[in-house]
Amino acid sequence: MTVTKSRPDPLRAFDGVVEIARVEGARSGPLAGTSFIAKDLYALRGHRTGAGNPDWARTHPVAEDTAPAIEQLLRAGATLIGKSCTDELAFSLDGINVHYGTPLNPRFPDRLPGGSSSGSASAVASGLVDFALGTDTSGSIRVPASYCGIYGFRPSHGGVSTEGIVPLAPSFDTAGWLARDAGMLSRCGCVLLGGADTAGERGRFQMLSILDDAFDMVDARFAEGLRQAAARVAQAFARARHVRLGERGLAPWLDAFSALKQWEAWQVHGAWIRATRPRFAASIQKNFDAASRVTEEDRRRAATERVRLLEELAPHLTPDAVLCLPSAWTIAPLKTASSEELATNRTGDLTLCSIASLAGAPQVSTPVFNDVAALGLSFVAAPGQDLRLLALAESLSRG
Repeated sequence: MTVTKSRPDPLRAFDGVVEIARVEGARSGPLAGTSFIAKDLYALRGHRTGAGNPDWARTHPVAEDTAPAIEQLLRAGATLIGKSCTDELAFSLDGINVHYGTPLNPRFPDRLPGGSSSGSASAVASGLVDFALGTDTSGSIRVPASYCGIYGFRPSHGGVSTEGIVPLAPSFDTAGWLARDAGMLSRCGCVLLGGADTAGERGRFQMLSILDDAFDMVDARFAEGLRQAAARVAQAFARARHVRLGERGLAPWLDAFSALKQWEAWQVHGAWIRATRPRFAASIQKNFDAASRVTEEDRRRAATERVRLLEELAPHLTPDAVLCLPSAWTIAPLKTASSEELATNRTGDLTLCSIASLAGAPQVSTPVFNDVAALGLSFVAAPGQDLRLLALAESLSRG
């Protein structure tokens, strides 16, 4: 696939568009007059899905059908402008693609955009589109939203169709979206989720559970500011409390999630990797090498641990409560960050994101700014409470 820029770019700041593929939306509908871009994991009829890797594009056919999520948006009146860059097979959180380029973080040009929905986040933050489709398995909506200072939404697992999307780990894959404001984020949700909000009655959440385990992980430079933001949000709830998840903190969440995700990723892609020997970036190759070593016994132990962890979470994630935590452990890394720094960064972000991923729960990332950077403040609701969670984000943005 040839990288095609959407406009002249004298600063060589890649805007994340890997293919122009304009498809007009319906003339009327709740999203009429808006534009969007779709991560290059989504099938678009008549086009190849690149998945961030030239060998994937080379060895897979042109799509015969368009992913249902794209079709829903087109019917609602939104116009698709093209495909956006993704980390290879969505197996990273950095936002770096050695084949097509690293999309610009428009708010902080010296820093990475985050991945794997890097191009989608870049296009939204730059104002190129009104909103963007991405995917989120282990943080690929939440992390770039945090890094780029925009809103991002990971729906309940199964809440939005993932048909026609290149999978990574199907038990955790979700089709999510990003926008610059909470109102646009909510408008997209009303289209994509339809009647998916079935758990509990509609209305305001009453309880905010502030997850101290997660706030303890935040970079010391930003921890107090983020805690103050959470305290301000708490005023919008009838009740607020500080909670922790077990004596060992969040490390068991990452361990269980990583084993399950890696095992699934190798089941999905292992045969293709062995047959094709694709050219991967070193970090992506390392991820798949690690995935290939996860045994069935490792998977069974992790699945048992997942059940235990979700039992610990259940009292804090009732239909009338939301969990409050950082979207990422620190601000976006510099483009010059070393591989060791990026690895440390991924561990922190994956730990925070593993909670909603293991729970199959919806999570919305909202931007919190200081003078030099952005860091997301997130809210997690019980599975099925997606529309209420979007309404909460919209209400908080007005307040």
